[in-house]
Amino acid sequence: MAEVDRAVPKAGNDAEGIKDYVSFLLAQEEPRPPITWSNWWSEIYWGQGVALMIIMPLCTFVAAYYTPLRTQTAIWMVVYYFMSAMGVTAGYHRLWAHRSYNATKSLEYVLALLAAAAVQGPIVWWVRGHRAHHRYTDTDLDPYNARRGFIWPHIGWLIVKPRRPHGKVDVNDLKKNTVVMWQLRHYPWLVLVMAVAFPTLVAGAGWGDWKGGCVYAGFLKIVILHHTTSCVNSLAHWLGESPFDDKHSPRDHLFTALLTVGEGYHNFHHQFPMDYRNAIKWYQYDPTKWLIWLCSKVGLASHLKMFPENEIQKGMLSMELKRLHKKQAGIVWPQSDLPVVKWGTYQSLSQIRPLLYIAGFIHDLEGFMDEHPGGERLLRKYIGKDATAAFFGGTYDHSNSAHNLLAMKRVGILHGGMPHATEEKYIPPGQILRVVHTKELSNQLH
Repeated sequence: MAEVDRAVPKAGNDAEGIKDYVSFLLAQEEPRPPITWSNWWSEIYWGQGVALMIIMPLCTFVAAYYTPLRTQTAIWMVVYYFMSAMGVTAGYHRLWAHRSYNATKSLEYVLALLAAAAVQGPIVWWVRGHRAHHRYTDTDLDPYNARRGFIWPHIGWLIVKPRRPHGKVDVNDLKKNTVVMWQLRHYPWLVLVMAVAFPTLVAGAGWGDWKGGCVYAGFLKIVILHHTTSCVNSLAHWLGESPFDDKHSPRDHLFTALLTVGEGYHNFHHQFPMDYRNAIKWYQYDPTKWLIWLCSKVGLASHLKMFPENEIQKGMLSMELKRLHKKQAGIVWPQSDLPVVKWGTYQSLSQIRPLLYIAGFIHDLEGFMDEHPGGERLLRKYIGKDATAAFFGGTYDHSNSAHNLLAMKRVGILHGGMPHATEEKYIPPGQILRVVHTKELSNQLH
């Protein structure tokens, strides 16, 4: 209700000039004051920012310097890294943030525990920010706004208080989830157990490396996971291509997918957020997708959501046409708005310039006579005459390039002249598929 109340204009408010919903919301409240030397200390997140993202990593690096890394511990750190990452990608992200599949209670508890080992906040906090990111992408209401540079979405938003609070979203579904609320109530203890105690216990009891288990499988794993997860907010909005839509910054790239356990196909994800897949092609790296799929096969997950392939293909085609339109704009096409000329005028002008009539159009061959592959003599006998039949197979069945080149030499339209045989003969092959922008269509309709 709070969001609804804020979105309804108050009596007497002048909403004129508000161009969209985000602008309207931003106009409802004042931003935080600028950061200065006198107030900077109060604009910093000292807990989640300075302590967790700066001091803890520095202490971890110092501890790692004085702690030998054993092979068993290195393997355990990698294994536990992927387990914790899956708690975030399959749990926080695809299950709770986007509801892209249903999970049994047992799977929910496992994912909630593994995600706690990543130390990225409770489910409710994480999901609230992520849903705001999707709803208000690339705006001041987006907590990880990529338009603010690379550092802000990667780590800045965790250290410095934003000038505006992120946009409101609905998380009532999470408040009704018993597993989510259980994790929220016990989150500090779950972090202590899953992020520190458990990996230390495995390494200590397993091969006697208590200190290495704590430093590497515990703290160093957390540091690495913080930054690889942050790459979804930063790198995934800077590196790669936009095969589905380029209105916003999300991009697809294999490198980002490798860093983020499959979350690197971000352009697809922002277009089809409720799809349980992040990568739709079999060769694209997305282990989270395969984990969810395997869970569905053993009865731990169900109702895996996928957008219709037809709609996905529409998105890809739209971008392909947009790229073609841009490429097309850089190509010179036949002249339009040509003068209409009578037959007698055409013959008279042909005495002065080498004019040739083909399929309703008059062409000026000045400068081309010597370059004609069939020789100048062949062209000369048709100057001032109708060469349509000869051009369309009577003398030679010309290639697509010949048709395109001929169209560039149009200088007039013969009065009463008709296209030869079919409309396809009338249109140069290079112009048969013409990508038209919606703005061009609207201009033609008015």
